[in-house]
Amino acid sequence: MNAAPPLPEPSARSAAVPGGRLSRLARLGSLATGVAGGMLAEGARQLAAGKRPKARDLVLTPANARRVADQLAQLRGAAMKVGQLMSMDAGNLLPPELAEILARLREDARTMPMSQVVQVLETHWGKGWEQGFERFSFTPCAAASIGQVHRAHTHDGQELAIKLQYPGVRQSIDSDVDNVATLLRVSGLLPKALDLAPLLAEAKRQLHEEADYRREAESLDSFGRLLADEADFVLPRALTALTRSDILAMTWVDGAAVESLTDAAQPLRDRIASLLIGLLFRELFEFRLIQTDPNFANYRFDAASGRLVLLDFGATRPYAEPVVEAYRRLMAGTISGDRAAMSEAAQAIGYFQDDIHAHQREAVIDLFEIACEPLRHPGAYDFGTSDLALRLRDAGLKLSMERDFWHTPPADALFLHRKLGGLYLLAARLRARVDVSGLVAPYLGTAPAPAAAVNTVSTPV
Repeated sequence: MNAAPPLPEPSARSAAVPGGRLSRLARLGSLATGVAGGMLAEGARQLAAGKRPKARDLVLTPANARRVADQLAQLRGAAMKVGQLMSMDAGNLLPPELAEILARLREDARTMPMSQVVQVLETHWGKGWEQGFERFSFTPCAAASIGQVHRAHTHDGQELAIKLQYPGVRQSIDSDVDNVATLLRVSGLLPKALDLAPLLAEAKRQLHEEADYRREAESLDSFGRLLADEADFVLPRALTALTRSDILAMTWVDGAAVESLTDAAQPLRDRIASLLIGLLFRELFEFRLIQTDPNFANYRFDAASGRLVLLDFGATRPYAEPVVEAYRRLMAGTISGDRAAMSEAAQAIGYFQDDIHAHQREAVIDLFEIACEPLRHPGAYDFGTSDLALRLRDAGLKLSMERDFWHTPPADALFLHRKLGGLYLLAARLRARVDVSGLVAPYLGTAPAPAAAVNTVSTPV
């Protein structure tokens, strides 16, 4: 077998994932010790300078922020998932120190060294697994929160993508999530009124599902069937014979990262964003099955065929019909300006606690109106010039100032908002113009908003 050169060991971008619970706990213990030492050093420095530092200011100094991010990155999945869920719930309302840590975790691309890759392969495929391949690259082509992807070629000419799960992820999910949450809670950076319990329960459930690669293969097959007749999309095909609970084998699909298309022709950028936003509406209202992870790396573009490549279905989530219908009423109410209908639909979804104040309810409805602005806009909405994200942030910050407001919406809502928000961000990155009103109208029983001549932009789909 002709294998690619192994990753250098040790490497700044390569680190063995601690597999056992004790070794993972030791990571957190050493982290706590390092953070405490950093706090003492910074406290002494500020006292010597005649300052009276607050505890919060000492917890996450730049050095401690690096310590926290670097150590949590070693745990991969649990840290990433808790961070994602908190980001979904609180968005830009998180303190900048914590937001920086979560950003560092999302951008972390460390991989397993070759020795650990071989260990994973031998555990699940047995010794001599390499005889089934003409080539297998030990250098991963992608790395994520709970696994990394390798490229391989079979003797019969098939090119495959092999996703390997980091050791110990599944066995340590519950304890990792609890430990990470404790660390973040004692930092004093989370709002005291934020109820972490539902977030933690959902983080554990979601991680257990994402860690089951056989389940992801089933989700990939489901989307493959749903989109089988679509000329605009292409998906990998899962290979059952090689797939295990910790290994997902798929056909390789070529494509360029959609993020690399920021300088492509305007019609192409418009088409890509239109296809993805339109697909989300189909997922919600037709399939009632949503791939909820909007990571830009999950979308690629095959210039040769003109098709969008869809990847990573580990976070696929079914939506019950009552929830889907409530969102239909919410969006339709937003477009028609019927705030009473919006309030009723939001209540059905689970946004409001029984004791919410009337002005807080109205403030949440205001947020929905802002978030649905592209759905109401006549013709093509220009995401590249919109200040939508800033206005959402300002409205959210104003609402968050009320100590008794914090309420965790249902997981269905968190994941749907995460997906829609991620697609908005991608459309903004591409500076795309999308007729969102026209895309959603068929599902709401409404006519698309009439396009003014100045706003009309061709968006071929």
